[in-house]
Amino acid sequence: MMRKLKTVLSLLAMSVLILTLTACGKSTANSSSSKKQVLNLSATAPLDTIDISKASGYGQTGNVFESFYRLGKNGKTTPGLAKSGTVSKDGKTWTFKLRSAKWSNGDKITAQDFVYSWRRTLNPKTKSTYSYLFSGIKNAEAVSSGKKSPNSVGISAPDSKTVVIKLDKPIAYFKVLMAYPLFGPQNQKIVEKYGKKYATKAQYMVYSGPFKIKKWNGTGNKWQFVKNNQYWDKKVVKLQKINYLVVGSPTTGQELYQQGKLDLTPLAGQQVKNFKNSSQFKQYPYSYVSYLQYNFKDSDAVKRTAMNNRNIRLALSLAIDRNVLTKRILGNGSLTPKGFVASELANDPKTGTDFADQQYVKNTVKRNTKLARQYWAKGMKEIGQKNLKLTLLASNDDSNGTVIAQYLQSAYAKILPGLSIEVNSIPGNNAQQNALQGNFDIYLSGWGGDFSDPITFLQIPETGTAYNYGKYSSTKYDELIARAQNTDANSASKRWNDLVQAARLLNSDQGMTPVYQQVTAYLQKNDIKGIIHNTAGTQWNYKYAYKK
Repeated sequence: MMRKLKTVLSLLAMSVLILTLTACGKSTANSSSSKKQVLNLSATAPLDTIDISKASGYGQTGNVFESFYRLGKNGKTTPGLAKSGTVSKDGKTWTFKLRSAKWSNGDKITAQDFVYSWRRTLNPKTKSTYSYLFSGIKNAEAVSSGKKSPNSVGISAPDSKTVVIKLDKPIAYFKVLMAYPLFGPQNQKIVEKYGKKYATKAQYMVYSGPFKIKKWNGTGNKWQFVKNNQYWDKKVVKLQKINYLVVGSPTTGQELYQQGKLDLTPLAGQQVKNFKNSSQFKQYPYSYVSYLQYNFKDSDAVKRTAMNNRNIRLALSLAIDRNVLTKRILGNGSLTPKGFVASELANDPKTGTDFADQQYVKNTVKRNTKLARQYWAKGMKEIGQKNLKLTLLASNDDSNGTVIAQYLQSAYAKILPGLSIEVNSIPGNNAQQNALQGNFDIYLSGWGGDFSDPITFLQIPETGTAYNYGKYSSTKYDELIARAQNTDANSASKRWNDLVQAARLLNSDQGMTPVYQQVTAYLQKNDIKGIIHNTAGTQWNYKYAYKK
């Protein structure tokens, strides 16, 4: 997928926690009275938008908006608004047959609602941050860049129950992509009725998923998900209501949890150690990887030469003790990465082996101070310098960014002689703008997978991609990704091998250096059952959630 870079470390970490979730899992019809089917959850910030064309994530709202499919356990697609989906032998034409379904206001959901939604999202005037995900769909890139009319995008509605999608090339992950709410329908009548008010408040929206939103005014710290009684599969939805409250810190969250005002709350630092043996302690991995981007086009000639030196980049990676960072400093159960692609994201179609294991290259991400100093000495000699001062750009929107930057500053000073790191820790939006403008030497960035395929990460380091802030470029790497996405796109095994080779090349080169993979720890009430959690995309599925 043309991975739209989900901003930076802080925004991603925030987007994960903002989902702070609820439980999912099938229950028996008489598990509990409906009066008790209410969950009280926290969020770290208000919902930014409920317009699926303009959203930058769908962790929560995937439960109020539905596409052709939904994400079930282990990232597998489960039934959504489509009762069937078929693909042509050449992999370029998909045909979906819609079930009888209604919007929350009782309007019928039709094939034209999908066509309208896609055209609206891709229209440059909409300024969708996720339009890149349509890459590979006929004319999608030309439409989003303003070169063609939105009417030319490869989606049509031969009748009210049929959606036909034309692709430029086979997309191996297309089915799971169609579980993303971004690709769901929108009700044109409602969009036009409310005009500028559309999606600015809960009542200026209609919903296609198991729940609808209430008591959201666009900025408030409280809102609700309420069961959508027009939903096509409403009989399996047990929850009547989910109450959300913005909570400023894990400490406050713990207090509210212990007072019975929250049913689930995220933990951090010492909290994790305090509660790790509790029956209410849960951990949920997320395919968010924090990593370093190096400025290969640095405006300073000396720094530019240093960032382009592979030995220096390897030294910077091998000097990081990721075990200390994840276990002692972050202390939240986060994982040490094996490469640029997150663990538990995708498995080999033949052997079932985790892609993360296959991408691993010895002496690239596991701490080795002796080897780090050797690479450092060699690299510094090659660039003709004895001392090097670099600025590390990081977000301070959450504690992780600041803490990691400080750790790196200290570790590098101890292990790599002559290296001085100055930390520039600023708000996430400002950090990203600086990164876009190339105002950094090293950038503590981050990415969270939108779907369970390695390409969600591996398209970032391609030459010229929007989120390749440091301008890393490798002809061989680009060739491997292009082969996976084109020549070998219709062969699962060949495509997989292309991606493995590309990941191993990137890891060997340390074009971008992975730092840690996020895992969030929670306190979760024991009566919440059957959580469906996925490491990518719409992580939390509340459709089958219930309180026992």
